[in-house]
Amino acid sequence: MKNSVLHKATTRGLANHGWLNSRHTFSFAQYYNHDRMNFGVLRVLNDDIVAAGMGFGSHPHNNMEIISIPLEGDLKHADSMGNQTIIKKGDVQILSAGTGIVHSEMNANNDREVKFLQIWVIPNKQNITPSYDQITIDQSAMINAFLLVVSPVGTGKGVGIHQDAWFHIGKLDAGTDITYNFKIPSNGLYVFVLKGNVEADGQNLDERDGLGIWNTEKISFKALEDSELLLMEIPMTINN
Repeated sequence: MKNSVLHKATTRGLANHGWLNSRHTFSFAQYYNHDRMNFGVLRVLNDDIVAAGMGFGSHPHNNMEIISIPLEGDLKHADSMGNQTIIKKGDVQILSAGTGIVHSEMNANNDREVKFLQIWVIPNKQNITPSYDQITIDQSAMINAFLLVVSPVGTGKGVGIHQDAWFHIGKLDAGTDITYNFKIPSNGLYVFVLKGNVEADGQNLDERDGLGIWNTEKISFKALEDSELLLMEIPMTINN
């Protein structure tokens, strides 16, 4: 029997630290909601706005897959593996923390905010060797289609994640009908609307709404206006 959970944008947790304004879909830091700890192995989905010249200074992580997707502006990354990069809208970054990593994510601009999604996925293996990767999305390949941007390590498509997970991004013109077919039927799909208004499996979703669906093999979408979506197919059972 198909199951679903709806997270309207206005019901998310809020943290405003002055330099950082963040909306939390799931429990994070000072925001705690017993009913919103995770969706399967999807542990964190933060919608972050960082003030000009500010950011997350050096701090540690371990045994977590951390994906960053800039939506506006430029994000400067540095880590204890020696990586120093800039990621911007159209890029997708992954940091596999494994046995332990120290990193920073700073607004690379002194004259404007940077907006990005910070996503944490629980890995299927503990204490792996830390790694880093980033890609630039082919914008034309996501028009009225779901472009694969994250996939399991070794598949060679998008950035590699230590989990049986697949992320897609799509830009849909108003009136477009499209279907997503699950890679693994036992997985769940978390839909996050970046822009616009869509109907997902019969459920109306506005900008920044989230919808988790599981116990099904495909989901139908209809764009009610020009829209942009992030789809995250992930295991529903935590197994590491």
